[in-house]
Amino acid sequence: QVQLVESGGGLVQAGGSLRLSCAASRSVFSFNDMGWYRQAPGKQRELVAVFISGGIPKYADSVKDRFTISRDNAKNAVNLQMNSLKPEDTAVYYCAGRPTGNTLWSWGQGTQVPVSS
Repeated sequence: QVQLVESGGGLVQAGGSLRLSCAASRSVFSFNDMGWYRQAPGKQRELVAVFISGGIPKYADSVKDRFTISRDNAKNAVNLQMNSLKPEDTAVYYCAGRPTGNTLWSWGQGTQVPVSS
C-alpha cells in the first residue's frame, strides 16, 4: 500500500513563501502521475501542480509563475515551493500519486496552509 505524508504547512502572510514536502513510501519514479492538489473551504478539490506521465509538470493557471513542483529522488519526495502567496491560496494541500499500472490514486492526509492578508 502506498503511503504519502505531507509536511511544511502552516500560517503565512500574504506575499510570503512556504515549501511543502511529500514523502512517499516508494520511489517517485514508480508513479505515473504525482503532485499536489488543494481544497479551499466550500470549494471542490483542484489540481495545483502535477507531474503527468512523469514528464513536464502541469500547473493551475492561478499558480503559474509563483509555485514550482520538484522531485527529490534520493528522498522519495515531491516538493512544492510556493512564493508570493495570496489569501486565495488558503486551502488544505494534498499530495497525490497514481502508481504506474494502477488506475487508482493514493492520497496523503493533507496539510493546512492559511494565508493571512
